[in-house]
Amino acid sequence: MKAVIIPVTPFQQNCSLIWCDETMRGAVIDPGGDLERISAEIESRDVAVEKILLTHGHVDHAAGTVELKDRLGVPVEGPHAEERFWLDRLPDDSVKWGFAAASSFEPDRWLDNGDEVSVGNLKLDVYHCPGHTPGHVVFFEPKTRIAFVGDVLFKGSVGRTDFPRGNHDELLRSIRERLWPLGDDVTFVPGHGPVSTFGDERRSNPYVGDDTRTGVD
Repeated sequence: MKAVIIPVTPFQQNCSLIWCDETMRGAVIDPGGDLERISAEIESRDVAVEKILLTHGHVDHAAGTVELKDRLGVPVEGPHAEERFWLDRLPDDSVKWGFAAASSFEPDRWLDNGDEVSVGNLKLDVYHCPGHTPGHVVFFEPKTRIAFVGDVLFKGSVGRTDFPRGNHDELLRSIRERLWPLGDDVTFVPGHGPVSTFGDERRSNPYVGDDTRTGVD
């Protein structure tokens, strides 16, 4: 798998273009906006995008989805069905946060924990990781050991849970029970900021590092 991060929107959200280097077929993960920038990257890499993948429905991750879907003529997969709450809010949230007008939508395929998505010859495992939002999912490519975690986990931090339907304890459980078991060597692309590894975060993250555990979850 090949991947490139494309920071988009005033929030500098890490949209990712991923592709199978055997088939040059790919996917866009979390097209929050700046579609010309995303389109230019697709063209420069000569990737045939076959789907859009969404980690969750916040405006900076999902506002460009409908327009990009229409441009490319591809389906949308993800997030989990519990994210309908946020996808329905996109028109109002795009105005609230100063984005171009965004449409609400329903993806072509809702995803659940244990599902798999294909991109060319690639197979990505899906993990439902609620807490930041109720229907947040993570995409993990096991051969390259790369995870696209949206706003679940960051280098040195974790996702906010003060938005509607956020839950801090649930977020920490998602990280510890569904991400850490994947292995310390996993490199992850967060929704914002620099990449890191699960091992580095277990050693040093002040919110969810191993030394923050109380022994009772």
